[in-house]
Amino acid sequence: MVSVAASGWLAHGRGEASKCALEAQDMRYLFWFWLVPMSILWGWIGLAYNDISFGTFFLSRDNFDLVFGIYGSILNMESAAILPLLARACVVDSLLIFGIFAFRKRREIRAWWAARQQTAALKRAASADQPSAPAIPAE
Repeated sequence: MVSVAASGWLAHGRGEASKCALEAQDMRYLFWFWLVPMSILWGWIGLAYNDISFGTFFLSRDNFDLVFGIYGSILNMESAAILPLLARACVVDSLLIFGIFAFRKRREIRAWWAARQQTAALKRAASADQPSAPAIPAE
C-alpha cells in the first residue's frame, strides 16, 4: 500500500509552488486551445463576410461563399443558416468550457467573492459613519 505522502506531488518533490505553476498552465492551455482558434475563426468570418480581403482570395467574400456553400451541401441545408448555428455552437461550447474552468477554480472564486463582499461592506459602513455635507440653501 502506497501512502499519500509517497504518491502524487510529494513523491516527486513537488509542493504547493509546483501546483500553482500547473494552475497557471491551465490558463495558458485555455488561451491556446480556445481563444486562439476562436479568434482566428471569427476574425476570418468577420473579414471575409465584409469582404475586407487585403487583396487575398482567402479573406474574400467569394471564398466565404464557397466555404459555406460546401458546408451547406455537405449538411444538406441552406448555407445562410450555417453561420447562426456556428455562432450558437461557439457560445454553448464557450459556456461549457468556462463552466468547467469555474468549477475547477470554485474555491478561489468563492474566496475572491467573499473578500469582495467584505470590502464592500466595510466601505458601506465607513460611509455610513461619516456625516453628510450640510445642504446649502438655495437663494
